[in-house]
Amino acid sequence: MSILFENARLIDPATGTQTTGSLRMADGKITEPGPADTSVDCQGFCLAPGIVDLGVKVCEPGERHKESYKSAGMAAAAGGVTTMVTRPDTLPAIDSPETLTFAMRRAADVCPVNVRAMATLTKGRLGREMAEIGFLQDAGAVAFTDCDAVVTDNKVLGRALSYVKHLDGLVVGHPQDPGLSAGAAATSGKFATEHGLAAVNAMAERMGLDRDLAMVEMAGVAYHADQITTARALPALEQAKARGLDVTAGTSIHHVTLNETDVADYRTFFKVKPPLRSEQDRLEIIAALADGRIDTLSSMHTPQDEESKRLPFEEAASGAVGLETLLPAALSLVHAGHLDLPTLFRALSWNPAQRFNLPGGSLAPGAPADLVLFDPDIEFTLDRTKLLSKSKNTPFDGAEMRGRVMGTWVAGKRVFQP
Repeated sequence: MSILFENARLIDPATGTQTTGSLRMADGKITEPGPADTSVDCQGFCLAPGIVDLGVKVCEPGERHKESYKSAGMAAAAGGVTTMVTRPDTLPAIDSPETLTFAMRRAADVCPVNVRAMATLTKGRLGREMAEIGFLQDAGAVAFTDCDAVVTDNKVLGRALSYVKHLDGLVVGHPQDPGLSAGAAATSGKFATEHGLAAVNAMAERMGLDRDLAMVEMAGVAYHADQITTARALPALEQAKARGLDVTAGTSIHHVTLNETDVADYRTFFKVKPPLRSEQDRLEIIAALADGRIDTLSSMHTPQDEESKRLPFEEAASGAVGLETLLPAALSLVHAGHLDLPTLFRALSWNPAQRFNLPGGSLAPGAPADLVLFDPDIEFTLDRTKLLSKSKNTPFDGAEMRGRVMGTWVAGKRVFQP
């Protein structure tokens, strides 16, 4: 069935444009204008390519009580996310074709949005032995990462990077010096000192990135830094791009909307990894997102159950859910004048799709009809108990937010309606 979206504010990050008009889709694709079987009055709301969210943790296998593919998929659809690129830091880790195939079959059976998976770089994310990278790629892995289990043996890392290069694959790194950052719950500075929190210097991110970039240059592999969160890491990233290395970088929604003082009286829902940074770092990262030095913005969705969060701050698990809050939180950057909507969706949709060789991110004819319709201005108070994720560990509980999804379509099929 063909559908015509009328009276829409069309946000196309591929062209960097924002126009008023209509859009037609048929057979799961965006098409040239023409007659349609039915129409949708968008009432002047924004219509954009669906969000491609990188680094989503779905806790199957092993911790299904925290998040399943079914609950994550419903949360994603409600948040305007049409493609989840999932992390392999599950229990057990996704380090074999069999584990990857199990996860993808689960996703295909119950998840209403697209799911593409990353696999580990080393077996068990232990940094000792290279994973079955070729077989994992054949099974559908779109990238390789050990997530926050940084590989410290440079010989093992070098071999893995060279193998991924041979397969024209992508490596996703977590730029952090593991020795300096071990056990840290905050970023070094006045706030951490006053609150007596174990802290890590922001230079740990720069040092980790410098090491990764040296290894990337040696291997010639394509590399994406999952989260750049400090101003001190930006010069190294800029220089790597200027030298022509195949390097991109992302950041998380929590690091561009929150800062270290939001932890306040040891609120563990604000404990994320890397830890929240200074306000100056936050502003510098937003500026880098605006001018393209940082390429992608994602939720880094990390479900944690109540038992692992209701602990003293330093003992509590790191991470926050973000599939449903990503868009309204990101729109705060637009309302504050930091970004315009096409630039925001460049980071949320177009750039992630391009970097991971996925369809989507565009409103051009022939692109998949993965779309989100949203009102950028409607105000609401977030109630975490109403989130569709199994885990409710969001730092935005009780926050006044602006922007709500009015509809989500995947391959032309409506998967969310409020």
